[in-house]
Amino acid sequence: MTTTTPSSSATFRKVHPLDAHSAIRLGLPAPDHLAVIRSAAMASVLVAPAFEAEAKAVLLSALGAGLRYVSPGEWLAVSRDEVPEGLLGRLSMTLAGMADVIDQSDARVLLDLSGPAVRAILAKGAGVDLRPDAFPVGRSANVVIGHVAANLAAVAPDRFEIAVTRSYAVALTDDLLLMGREFGLSVGFSD
Repeated sequence: MTTTTPSSSATFRKVHPLDAHSAIRLGLPAPDHLAVIRSAAMASVLVAPAFEAEAKAVLLSALGAGLRYVSPGEWLAVSRDEVPEGLLGRLSMTLAGMADVIDQSDARVLLDLSGPAVRAILAKGAGVDLRPDAFPVGRSANVVIGHVAANLAAVAPDRFEIAVTRSYAVALTDDLLLMGREFGLSVGFSD
């Protein structure tokens, strides 16, 4: 009898959870568009209570609009310009002794919803007041959209970024497409 020993190394190919989604087609985006960001660096930042104010100031200086509020003492750092290792290393060094930084880049998907009807689209299924005076540019919060929990951030008057766990990316995309159907919401990958 012959036995074979499996190789100790394996090659894995990174597959985006929306690669095979049937609604994603090439072409020009509609005025209201859901862009699926192929790669973004994301990290959870968990701050020790004694350092919360200091760490928040450091994070705002380091990330600016890339800082997303999650809960007291917890933020989500988002960067489209850095590789995950770079963001993780930079934040770990900057926040040494104040916070733990955990890479979330492969665990979450970043969506970018933009256009004149984005607040109306999100209002159909997001459990938060989206009026510009209640959810202004720069604000972020954990919310339920449709039936999926996600982190929602207003990054421009007519643009929101949504960070969702990888396993719920397809469900959230389907919910957003349904909510945006009357507005002709398109969806596609973005670089």
